[in-house]
Amino acid sequence: MTARREKGTDDVAVFAEDVNLAGYTTLKLGGPARRFVEATTESDVVEAVRAADEAGEPVLVLGGGSNVVVADAGFPGTVVHVGTRGTERRAVEGGRVVVAAQAGEEWDPFVARCVADGLAGVECLAGIPGRVGATPIQNVGAYGQDVAETIQWVRAYDRETNETVTLDREQCRFTYRHSVFKGSDRYVVLEVGYLLREGDDSQPIAYAELARSLGVPPGERVPLKEARDAVLELRRGKGMVVDPADPDSRSAGSFFTNPILGADALAELERRVADRLGPEVAFPRYPEAPAPDGTPRVKTSAAWLIDRAGFAKGHGDGPARISSKHTLALTNPGCGTTADLLALAREVRDGVRAAFGVELVNEPVLVGVTLTN
Repeated sequence: MTARREKGTDDVAVFAEDVNLAGYTTLKLGGPARRFVEATTESDVVEAVRAADEAGEPVLVLGGGSNVVVADAGFPGTVVHVGTRGTERRAVEGGRVVVAAQAGEEWDPFVARCVADGLAGVECLAGIPGRVGATPIQNVGAYGQDVAETIQWVRAYDRETNETVTLDREQCRFTYRHSVFKGSDRYVVLEVGYLLREGDDSQPIAYAELARSLGVPPGERVPLKEARDAVLELRRGKGMVVDPADPDSRSAGSFFTNPILGADALAELERRVADRLGPEVAFPRYPEAPAPDGTPRVKTSAAWLIDRAGFAKGHGDGPARISSKHTLALTNPGCGTTADLLALAREVRDGVRAAFGVELVNEPVLVGVTLTN
């Protein structure tokens, strides 16, 4: 690998060749990038992406690598590793504060600072690996909170118009684990503004498991630090906090999203559950926003489906395994490859489809690979 700084100054990005991307992902998987850019300023990010676009070469914008699966063959273009830093607190009326954070800020330390500063709205998102710039893309959520609840705007580089733009909450088009940014390469997130509430207490605790852990009924508020600490404890118990000593944490988090079902799919699932497990068995179901045409929908649990389809914690015949702590996490505890991980993902996906007629969809971004057989 060779590395260099261009333009002869200390204020520009570092460029390197044949950098192995496994070292930049929480799965510790992925081959080399043909060209790797360590971008520490917004101008670094924009210039690197623009230069690659002008050269007609593929671009992968990479943050903490916590929600990505990279091919064993690597990436045949430019990887822009976003390392921008900085936050700014901006006062708003009515006990509300906008905190603007650069895309390269590490997410969990950002949450910790918000909690320490008495700002509520992201405390239940503690322990999630990755960086600020990824949160609007995935509409990151956990334990009853989504970033869509607090994001006010996203500043991004628009690769189509070659300019920096600001998208408000409505323009971000947030839905469950999705946004205008996901599935499209048009926008490169540069900065995110979160509208948070000043106070010592959390937002109302919406997630039943978290409420039980805290010893309060759903809807209650608790001190911010107690909420964050309880979330971290729950996540560690599921191997969902990155820990070098815990091989279960070598994952991309939840590999599959929770399925959202319309009336026909829901009826089919009810029939199959009754046939397979007995008419007295009830599967998890949660209210979901209607489809754009107004059709009612419900959300069910991918973890429940995986487990009832016969895939227990720790399942796996090769180097990749289902986590021993959490059915939704596919892990690389040793010396596996991306091919090993995807083989396991296909096995789980196909098994759930055969058992329940539900098609699981991957949550991590797949780079250079696909779940299609």
